[in-house]
Amino acid sequence: MKSKRKEAAQLLRSELEINQLLENEKIYEGDYIAPSKEILYDALVAVAMGKNLLLKGGTGSGKTKLVEYIAKLLNKSLQSINCSVDLDSEALLGFKTLTHEEDKAHIQFIDGPVIQSMKNGNFLYIDELNVAKPDVLSIVNGVLDYRRSITNPFTAEVITAKEGFSVIAAMNVGYVGTTPLNEALKNRFVVVEVPYVQGDQLKRLLENQSQLKDEKLLQSFVQLSADFIRMVKTGQVSEEVASIRGLLDACDLSCYMPPLRAVTRAIVDKLDDQREKDVVKNIAETVFGV
Repeated sequence: MKSKRKEAAQLLRSELEINQLLENEKIYEGDYIAPSKEILYDALVAVAMGKNLLLKGGTGSGKTKLVEYIAKLLNKSLQSINCSVDLDSEALLGFKTLTHEEDKAHIQFIDGPVIQSMKNGNFLYIDELNVAKPDVLSIVNGVLDYRRSITNPFTAEVITAKEGFSVIAAMNVGYVGTTPLNEALKNRFVVVEVPYVQGDQLKRLLENQSQLKDEKLLQSFVQLSADFIRMVKTGQVSEEVASIRGLLDACDLSCYMPPLRAVTRAIVDKLDDQREKDVVKNIAETVFGV
């Protein structure tokens, strides 16, 4: 317990220092723009104190960017796992392989991202946590509780995490192919919901990360995003429509083609449901004109 407190003190030092950091204008420049200072502050404190952090939010809401930014602020290395239904224990923990040395064959174990991050005291990022099969995720239960240790089933080695190790996970709620987390797993995390960036912050993000510089057109894309988010909240379109990634692509394309066509290529044509396509196209026509 003392080591965790010491580590948190070293990383955070004081609430005043964190707030001064968040007041710095550079926080609103470059690759990441926080939807609110509270979200970034709370996530930063949780991770620095050695808590497991779970970020919940829509697809393309910037969860991965937030994780990368936290790692950058705390000067920590980040190792990632992208979950899928095919994820297995080897993808998490590592695998055995045959090597040759001085004409002799040896079986060597190659550490996976979980064990690597534990041994090095790095941050482990588990993306799309609720896509993986529950029985696979149960392998790392010991890593997520106070023990911070795991017995490698392939080598029988007991690995205890080095100081500085933390787990950050992200999940999309209600997305196709996801399953609810069981209570045992969920209770091992501090949860922060990450909303979509909107308004002036979204405009600043588009200015920083897209090629589009036309002020009027940028404002139109901000309005388009707000309309999309409203439709997502009422269940009329999927979260995919409101993705910041698609919006950035549309902004870039609109430098070289009419914005309505850019939205069609970057967002509408990705959709499979014709009704949803029609809804999104109608919204775009209202914002940009036919």
